[in-house]
Amino acid sequence: MYVVVAGGGKVGFYLAQELLNANNEVLIIERDSARVNAIAEELGEAVMLGDSCEATVLDAAGIGRADLVAAVTGDDEDNLVICEVARQRGAGRAIARINNPKNELLFKKRGIETTISATTAILAQIEQELPTHDMIALLQLHSGLELVELRLPETSPAVGRSVREVLLPPESLISLIVDPGGVPRIPGGDTRLHPGDALVVVTRKENKDMLREALIGSTHGMDT
Repeated sequence: MYVVVAGGGKVGFYLAQELLNANNEVLIIERDSARVNAIAEELGEAVMLGDSCEATVLDAAGIGRADLVAAVTGDDEDNLVICEVARQRGAGRAIARINNPKNELLFKKRGIETTISATTAILAQIEQELPTHDMIALLQLHSGLELVELRLPETSPAVGRSVREVLLPPESLISLIVDPGGVPRIPGGDTRLHPGDALVVVTRKENKDMLREALIGSTHGMDT
């Protein structure tokens, strides 16, 4: 796989290093010459000097044959531009780092579905420790899909029912059940749901309220 990493800071460097260790072809684009020299000492020819917001630089990097472009600079506007140019130039897939979570909607509106926010990831970990949050966002997937975790209370309308008997929102799927003892299992249609079960569910973001009502009930607190 050929991966272009736009941004040679710590995130870009360690990402490229791991991808190279996994035998991928990788090229970092970095506009600071001193940083380029430092990366070259560690990773050899897997780095080039240039501004990855410029189409000519991306073309020189062979963006058209890239299987993946990871825009991981410290500037959200730059990352958005990089992903848009990469898509126009025929790159297979683009992933953007988001430094400010408030910008996530802008990326989605511009068609950049795969984004990564360290702030959001850390917040999700914190929310797992807070009893007031009954639904935790785990991961943003393609095309508006999201991976969420819910824990069934004793009052859940789904408790005692099989998976096939629970009326889930459209395009929602229970993909994993972890029982109160921490044992994971892949559910089938006849799998019964019990109080304390943690469910990992794929759903659409706009369907989360319906999902909560189906699995948690309408009397529990809303997540933020």
